[in-house]
Amino acid sequence: QVQLVESGGGLVQPGGSLRLSCVVSGAIFSSEPMDWYRQYPGKRREWVARISTSAGMTDYIDSVKGRFTISRDDAKSTVYLQMNNLQPEDTAMYYCNGLFERWSWGQGTQVTVSS
Repeated sequence: QVQLVESGGGLVQPGGSLRLSCVVSGAIFSSEPMDWYRQYPGKRREWVARISTSAGMTDYIDSVKGRFTISRDDAKSTVYLQMNNLQPEDTAMYYCNGLFERWSWGQGTQVTVSS
């Protein structure tokens, strides 16, 4: 059974940065494209970013392009989301998952951007 454990969230002022991590266990991580999602209270999760396998191709929702960077470390079975120039509208619970939400969701990590 695949487990996803997200961490790295917190409270940050507008313009600040955070780096989220997601450790994946129970899967052949290096063979899996990985996604980050976020969820606002009372809303559906929205896709934020994707990274392919070894080629490392990336894609982002328009609202985070130029501010967020997704990366991966296959040796650590970990996917990261570096978030710079955070804005209040980035406040959400953040989750990772494999392609097409293929695994059960982890607990997520809360990001709050507020002055």
